[in-house]
Amino acid sequence: MGLLTFSLNLTLDACVDHQEGIADDETHAFFTRLMDDAGAMLWGRLSYEMMENYWPAVACGDAQAPSAMREWAVKLEAKPKFVVSSTRTVFPWANSHHLAGDLRTSVLKLKESTPAGVLLGSGMLANELDRLDLIDEYKFLIHPRIAGHGPNLYERGLPNTRRLDLLSATPLRNGAVAMHYRRARGECGR
Repeated sequence: MGLLTFSLNLTLDACVDHQEGIADDETHAFFTRLMDDAGAMLWGRLSYEMMENYWPAVACGDAQAPSAMREWAVKLEAKPKFVVSSTRTVFPWANSHHLAGDLRTSVLKLKESTPAGVLLGSGMLANELDRLDLIDEYKFLIHPRIAGHGPNLYERGLPNTRRLDLLSATPLRNGAVAMHYRRARGECGR
């Protein structure tokens, strides 16, 4: 069974507004490596729509973008993308699929059918999947900024504290730090 890894940009005050992070070649290279290592992407509808509105145009050359962003876009175009939504069922972007039915069952089936793992990039969906004890790893890119506003990671809270083991902390030249955590032993039935 593949791991479900939650990865997101966030500021020091846990803001997950995509406009608050550093969007440079180093950051895009970091997320491209994460995507390369995963077998599939998983998003909620809002995150999918935000991505769908920009990245396909970059991939096909219709939007100007630096080479690192174009590399990300081309690889994202080819990557299987799964979307959880109760309001939308049609996802025309290349290699996009609706993840329907019971959330726990659907995500477990996705993990089982994706040995290379699934990369989750949606904050609200992560909150729900963490409540279901389905997230195995966390790979956050912490940006050296204090946003002073939301949306914030885990705004809706969790029923209990998640204990994590630090696997690595890698500083980037731009001042961000890539943090890799795994659920602590005994957590989540492991």
